[in-house]
Amino acid sequence: MSFSEQTLDLLTAGQYEEAKKKFAWALRKDDDEMVHSLAEELAALGFTNMAKRAYEKLLERYPDEDELRVDLAELAVSAGDDDQALDYLAQIPPTSPAYLQSLLAAADLYQTQGLFEVAEQKLLEAQRLAPDEQVIQFALAELYFDIKQYRKAVAYYLDLIKQGVTHFAQVNLVQRLGVSYAEAGKFDQALGYLEQIHEEDLDADARFQLAFTQLQLKHYDDARQNFEKLRELNPDYATLYPYLADIYVHQGDSRQALATLQEGIGVDEYNPQLYERASRLAEQLGDAKLARQYLQTIVDQDPDNVTGVRLLSDLLVRQGDAAANRELLTTYLKDGSPDAHLLWNLGRAEAAQDDYAAALQHYDAARPELMSDAAFVRDAALFYRNAGRRDDARECVAAALRFESDDPDMLQLQDELLD
Repeated sequence: MSFSEQTLDLLTAGQYEEAKKKFAWALRKDDDEMVHSLAEELAALGFTNMAKRAYEKLLERYPDEDELRVDLAELAVSAGDDDQALDYLAQIPPTSPAYLQSLLAAADLYQTQGLFEVAEQKLLEAQRLAPDEQVIQFALAELYFDIKQYRKAVAYYLDLIKQGVTHFAQVNLVQRLGVSYAEAGKFDQALGYLEQIHEEDLDADARFQLAFTQLQLKHYDDARQNFEKLRELNPDYATLYPYLADIYVHQGDSRQALATLQEGIGVDEYNPQLYERASRLAEQLGDAKLARQYLQTIVDQDPDNVTGVRLLSDLLVRQGDAAANRELLTTYLKDGSPDAHLLWNLGRAEAAQDDYAAALQHYDAARPELMSDAAFVRDAALFYRNAGRRDDARECVAAALRFESDDPDMLQLQDELLD
């Protein structure tokens, strides 16, 4: 039995000190092919330092074997030493038979570092050197998929599939192509590929994309079945809940839609979109208290969320709760940047409480930005009339009639203001 074989047996048995001794003998006595196999086995077993020593010993004997530098670079990456890995790869010249391999290794490293443009450059250079190499095509497809450049990813996945390659490195290329088409907005093409995936091969992301694509194409029953199946298999997949709720609404079951959103909130309690949708449905179902509660939660979780504040404020306007609205907006506008819509809402709340001095201040502040808002100018025309500011009322009436020239209330107010 060779020293290399003894080393591996001792490591497997957990006899590390004895293994180190045999390993030293292996580097001195075993032939180079045996040492290379030992290095590969050690790397696969996670004994990085020993594998590195074996590769370095071989590199001392064969300094022109750049494949060994690629091996050492891969070990350095697994050890978290990216700089060392790049140093090994930089030593490989373009004339080397291992240069193509070094470009792929470098691209993979740069991609993990988030340096996607550099990774792309390496892969495109590799493609110029070997345009028919499938591993390069796959690497480019995966890079573009990773950085959400789905149209580019489609081209490479499709080319591989046309070559008869449906799986590569345990990746289902049909699934990847279907998802890429869906993400690129090509839903008809996406559905054709996503529906080819066998049920047992549909992971959570692929099933979501299948259901989402069916929804975009208005195949509501199919989309509902797949979203419900995804919820059954992966209840923590928070993204599914608003879409499933939309389907229930479309099919006329608003209560089921609200219950679905409530499930989603249980999974993702800090998702403001879920609370917003749940509030809208609760309001439609006549549950004013619950509608307010959901929007209040958004504001409580993030007091600086201007969208949440605006939604809650608008709801309070519809509910006629001027006191709560004034309290909400006074607190928010004290620290937040001025928002014309919120200034208007605050003015409305103050006017409802007959505090015209404060209301005028906030209507005037909102007015320059909101004169192109039909709802504002209509409301402001009535407010300024009530506040005794007839010239301002006339200006707002004129603006309102530009939006709707036959608005009976504004025409009546225009006649009144002419007197």
